[in-house]
Amino acid sequence: MYELPKFKTPKLKSFFKLSNTHKNNFRLAAITIFISVFFGFLAGAAAGGIFYFQIKDYLKKSNISSPIIGKNAISGYIPQTLQEQAVINAVKKVSPAVVSIIISKDMPVYEEYYENPLKGYEEFFGPMPEFRIPKYRQKGSQKKEIGGGTGFIVSQDGLVLTNKHVILDEDADYTVLTNDGRKFSAKVLAKDPVQDLAIIKIEQEKTTDGQGGIVLKPFSTVTLGDSDKLQIGQTVIAIGNALGEFRNTVSAGVISGLGRKITASGGDFVESLEDVIQTDAAINKGNSGGPLLNLKGEVIGVNTAMVLEAQSIGFTIPINKAKKDIEQVRALGKIVYPFLGVRYVLVDEEIKENNNLSVDYGALVVKGDKEESAITPGSAAEKAGLKEGDIILELNSEKITVENSLSKVIAKYNPGDKITLKILRPARQPDGSYGGGEEKEKTIEVVLGERSE
Repeated sequence: MYELPKFKTPKLKSFFKLSNTHKNNFRLAAITIFISVFFGFLAGAAAGGIFYFQIKDYLKKSNISSPIIGKNAISGYIPQTLQEQAVINAVKKVSPAVVSIIISKDMPVYEEYYENPLKGYEEFFGPMPEFRIPKYRQKGSQKKEIGGGTGFIVSQDGLVLTNKHVILDEDADYTVLTNDGRKFSAKVLAKDPVQDLAIIKIEQEKTTDGQGGIVLKPFSTVTLGDSDKLQIGQTVIAIGNALGEFRNTVSAGVISGLGRKITASGGDFVESLEDVIQTDAAINKGNSGGPLLNLKGEVIGVNTAMVLEAQSIGFTIPINKAKKDIEQVRALGKIVYPFLGVRYVLVDEEIKENNNLSVDYGALVVKGDKEESAITPGSAAEKAGLKEGDIILELNSEKITVENSLSKVIAKYNPGDKITLKILRPARQPDGSYGGGEEKEKTIEVVLGERSE
């Protein structure tokens, strides 16, 4: 080890001397400068403190932690923006209540064997060449994982909201995996007959209290937001079991559109959905049934579909549509909808021109593509006297349009409610076409029936 040589610090000598008057003036100037700097420092500190507490107070009211004072700063990472901090907080808040749903089923197990088709002919033709043709036969069955989806817990006693198409197979078994690795067998409670929604149930774990009594351990739950207040461009977060393999995968984006109407399909499942949310937050296979969140960590939608031929176009069912399902399952043990019992097409300018109608709005009662009846036998519509070809113009004075469909309006009511329909009955030609006679406008009362799974 090397030691540096020691140096003596030279003493500075005064190059000039001050008179007593100069010394007094110098002292006065120094004191003045010191006082100015000192009070300037105090003012700056006070202003900085006020600014800090104003920002802190704003963040507290906004439910957003400061990038400097947030929990992530303690763990070593300082978020760069308030929005980044909000995303982190929302994910941490909701993740314990987001679950993976594993679908398993007894599947046949096959074994390979070989067969010689010439065996048995030796007695007629003598020695025959050896042929081995591979064949397969079933050798029992084995439970296998055949798919996966996502859900989220909406009650402390274990109600889980997910998509209907995730739990559609009645012969399958469903297992719920929580974010902390616990595994629960799930029971399907109800499937929504109209929306791609379903509710399953997992049982609470038993534990003991301080007195040795048995208590049920509550599940972590999500907070449901208000999907009626969403705005296009609003930041949203999707969480789900991507590809059935990567649990609680997070993606973020914005709301790209509201009030969309889509036809979703997968396997034998086809369903038309109205008033869904469009988002560019990535929704992958396995994300079905997972939550779409706002920056407060509130669930504002249930992820349900994606467009395979496009990039970043996914669709989510508004959470307000699911709230009614949750309430009905608690009260009735099932999900029910009011049922009128008509097939229809919504009238627009093109339907009006093609069918020689006098109106460009309403619901035209028609047969199905495969000649299914326009009026369901025994339904509320049949009892009220509705006929094929009628145009339902209004329901309880609410106009039926392409944007405000008949099913959307009926969904506001309950089975057993009495409603008033304003209908237009166009004249019909012998060949079934419209026009050529007097139209009749009628008002009829209908008691809505019940539609369930």
